[in-house]
Amino acid sequence: MKAAALPRLAIVTLLLALAACGGKPKEAVLPAGAKVLALGDSLTAPHGVQPQEAWPTLLAQKTGWQVINGGISGNTSGDAMARLPALLEEHQPQLVLVTLGGNDMLRKLPAEQTVANLSRMLDMARSKGAKVVLLATPKPSLAGAVFNNLSAADFYEDVAKERKVPLIKDALPEVLSDTAMKSDQLHPNSAGHAKLGELIHADLIKIGFAR
Repeated sequence: MKAAALPRLAIVTLLLALAACGGKPKEAVLPAGAKVLALGDSLTAPHGVQPQEAWPTLLAQKTGWQVINGGISGNTSGDAMARLPALLEEHQPQLVLVTLGGNDMLRKLPAEQTVANLSRMLDMARSKGAKVVLLATPKPSLAGAVFNNLSAADFYEDVAKERKVPLIKDALPEVLSDTAMKSDQLHPNSAGHAKLGELIHADLIKIGFAR
């Protein structure tokens, strides 16, 4: 091999490596003790389970982070957006996990409104120096519920791409597609929260925040 070919080979190798990980470098690992805000609705709050069984608490156990459960049952994206400034001021998190939009869809609120609210929350958190991750909620689907094959609403990918933030797309749809992991048609049981903790932790490792 000619010497001149070596730099070219190195460049090709680097480009292939970047393509394999989505073209983006990994985020820096958050240390133990870091404050993380899990902002959401009943899929984040300990709805139907004990507080220690909810996935934010389990994520804290896996990472050593201080995970604040900012989930309130029934919250729409607009409700959570109104709460977010006070939560950011109080906790000053290094990372915010945004898991909202499910109640918007159930109430048939305009998707454009949900997208605008999610985008504003992501921007709001970043303006306070926090990193952000968006978690997708499955779209309501009778067929998906019957055949246990729910999928994320399309707008989450659009928001993540527009705002250039990581997206955890499949964790919630996977758990909520499994009747053994649900306490009712809409909510995970303790086994579902345990699985969510595992899936979200694994995706945060891929993103780079956890190890």
